[in-house]
Amino acid sequence: MVKLLFSGYAPVHFVCFRPLYERLRQVRGLDVWFSGGKKVGRNGTLRYDAAALYRPFDIPRDHVLPVDVMRRRTFDLAFSAHTSGFFPNRPCPKVQIFHGVSFRNAAVREDQRKYDALFAVGPYMMRVLKRRRIAPRRAVPVGFPKLDPLRNGSLRRDEILDSLGLRGDRPVILYAPTGQKNNSLETMGEEVIERIRASGRFELLIKPHDHPRNPINWFRRLHRFEGPHVKLVRGLDVVPFLYAADLLISDASSVASEFTLLDRPIVFLDVPKLIAHARRKEGALDLKTYGRKTGITVRRPQDAVPTIGWFLDHPRHRSSTRRRMAKDLFYNPGRATDVAVDWLMRRLRREFPWLGA
Repeated sequence: MVKLLFSGYAPVHFVCFRPLYERLRQVRGLDVWFSGGKKVGRNGTLRYDAAALYRPFDIPRDHVLPVDVMRRRTFDLAFSAHTSGFFPNRPCPKVQIFHGVSFRNAAVREDQRKYDALFAVGPYMMRVLKRRRIAPRRAVPVGFPKLDPLRNGSLRRDEILDSLGLRGDRPVILYAPTGQKNNSLETMGEEVIERIRASGRFELLIKPHDHPRNPINWFRRLHRFEGPHVKLVRGLDVVPFLYAADLLISDASSVASEFTLLDRPIVFLDVPKLIAHARRKEGALDLKTYGRKTGITVRRPQDAVPTIGWFLDHPRHRSSTRRRMAKDLFYNPGRATDVAVDWLMRRLRREFPWLGA
């Protein structure tokens, strides 16, 4: 058997790998294993709970390995969706599949020099890799398999809304903030939520980040807002809820980039402290190329509802920028999984020609 490894520390990491896994698990002769885990504890007591990370997904328990056990095993190829990765002690080829792209450009880092292949999300990322001289020759123009359902016709909006107990007779708004410190949920978000609810005009879906930097239990804290027209999204994959939304509210999250594939209105809640920190620390912040030009930026909570209402009445506003950004950000929309699997199988069959026979 050819042994593949995937590792991550947050649900979104596996969500990005899942389209590949669903295809690779069907290939005769391939055996896919999992490691990493949710972060438990802090500083000197930090460990990774692999069982907790993969429990919500359909992963065979006997193929989930604690990090210390995984490091002693041998694998033929390893995938990671986050930068640093978890890898076995014995070297094997490494593939970076990324878990998002935002105007902070935090996805492109020096650590990625250690990968044998980078599944570049789109032309924009390819340019950043080349400009920063981070293994550009190892970059493969794949796209973002996680987002294929936004374009391949596999999603049904009425089914998604029905699963949340919504009829869809009001415009649907999705609020999905980033998890960085000083994100909009930590600043003006709760007041914006209350104002949207009080307006009585919209269905509001709230998708807290799955691994926020501040250890706040947002589901517990925001529970008071839940009702017939306000739903906390507990699903770990944001893609179906993006598809169901008429308008997205975000701040500096990569979901704003992903939503451009649907060419629908985007409202950004301003996060000046977060942006200042990104400019200082990450050094790749890019507000000039696209940034928040795909939507409207709101700087005060009281402006949120009027802005949402106006934008829903004028959905083509900034449309040309969104379409241009989507084309530049994403290779192969709707078929990135096909491209990724084809590339992987060609590479693996060079060493294991019998694979899949």
